[in-house]
Amino acid sequence: MSESDESPAFNTPRLVVKKVLAKLQHEGDGAVVRRGIGRSDLKNLDPFLMLDNFSVSPPAGFPDHPHRGFETVTYMLQQLLTKTSLDIWVQSEQGMCRIEPRYQELTSEDIPRAEKDGVEVRVIAGESMGVRSPVYTRTPTMYLDFILKPRAQLHQSIPESWNSFVYVIEGEGVFGSHNSSPVSAHHVLVFGPGDGLSVWNKSSSKPLRFVLAGGQPLNEPVVQHGPFVMNTQAEIDQAIQDYYYSKNGFEMAKHWRSQ
Repeated sequence: MSESDESPAFNTPRLVVKKVLAKLQHEGDGAVVRRGIGRSDLKNLDPFLMLDNFSVSPPAGFPDHPHRGFETVTYMLQQLLTKTSLDIWVQSEQGMCRIEPRYQELTSEDIPRAEKDGVEVRVIAGESMGVRSPVYTRTPTMYLDFILKPRAQLHQSIPESWNSFVYVIEGEGVFGSHNSSPVSAHHVLVFGPGDGLSVWNKSSSKPLRFVLAGGQPLNEPVVQHGPFVMNTQAEIDQAIQDYYYSKNGFEMAKHWRSQ
């Protein structure tokens, strides 16, 4: 979509209401993480509980640990000697926290993609440019990986009731308003109300890459203790007890090891 000839297919553009730089920190066993959501200045963005951009080089990694109360979406950006990934935690609604866990895996070739007028999208969840992902999320979400060539622009619809954010992976982009200041890599942008997002790559030579995530807010209380996220402290206490005594979904926890 060239910089001059496309107009939005929505009525109210979303504007940036908060910008957070995901600074480097160390997590797990030698992993390096840029945490964009799940920190003091952006605790969560309903239904999103955490966003990590992490790099792991063997033998570093994350020790085995339990989860309860959310879905995890891990998106591999690079998988050579150093694994670079985006990890998002999506809150599960009340009553869905103890259902049987599911695992969905897509290879790079399996991820639907589309390209038009200098914009390429990989659709991890949701829909964009007429392409829909086969991934099912219990909490309705969209998760889109965009690359904009120099001077390209994008107008992406977003359900009006959803919350949404962008994480810039590479390059600089203008988000929300054509007159806004460019935003560089490793920033999280939270958007206000509206039914779509406009993005411009005003560079004459460098591409812009970012992920856009949006989700239906659950409007439920969030009580978190490490990898347990529930609605009440009593439910957190129960999760800890279940894990300690290997029951209610944690029956194999003491013997399970990552491969």
